[in-house]
Amino acid sequence: MKLTEMTVNTYLDTMASDAPAPGGGSASALCGAQGAGLVTMVAGLTVGSKKYADYRERCQETLNKGLPYVSSLTAQIDRDTDAFNLVSAAFKMPKNTDEERSARSQAIQAGTLASTEAPLETMRLCLAALRNAETLLAGFNASAASDLGVAALDLLAAVKGAWLNVLINIGSLKDREKAESFRREGEEVLREAETLANGIYAEVEKMIQE
Repeated sequence: MKLTEMTVNTYLDTMASDAPAPGGGSASALCGAQGAGLVTMVAGLTVGSKKYADYRERCQETLNKGLPYVSSLTAQIDRDTDAFNLVSAAFKMPKNTDEERSARSQAIQAGTLASTEAPLETMRLCLAALRNAETLLAGFNASAASDLGVAALDLLAAVKGAWLNVLINIGSLKDREKAESFRREGEEVLREAETLANGIYAEVEKMIQE
């Protein structure tokens, strides 16, 4: 059964068990999907309010742009665990002959590559969702301010969690050029995500306290 098809309780029980997957990568993707969903919720609450009619068109664009991020990040929940399972299966392959050892090594590298690309894609999607969230600061339904703040926190946590999963895998990649490319991109995404999320959170906190 896919993780995304489980009930919340079953998913959490699985996460809390001693099974190695789902792990931090899938948890990060779920956190990101929640954050992206909160962004679209805030936009939707603004679109549906007569009081904020001046913001309707822009928030509708935010809503339309944000929904695909929710779907894509939801898909990442299973993609991350599927990638981990590739590595686990590869390590169980026979290694009695040179041919078997070669096939096993290639399978391990393929699985490790997939396990690096999955969280990196989660990072990209969360950054895009944060950019989308920032557009709401130009005006949105103030009653949902805390929800936007939580969205920023969720998305930043997802980026940072996914980044740890990138880091733990790139060290095992034999293709060092690709590994360094992943590292550079991940560092850039992380920096921008932190700036955006912290800025959104600060604006929301200021709005609530005024």
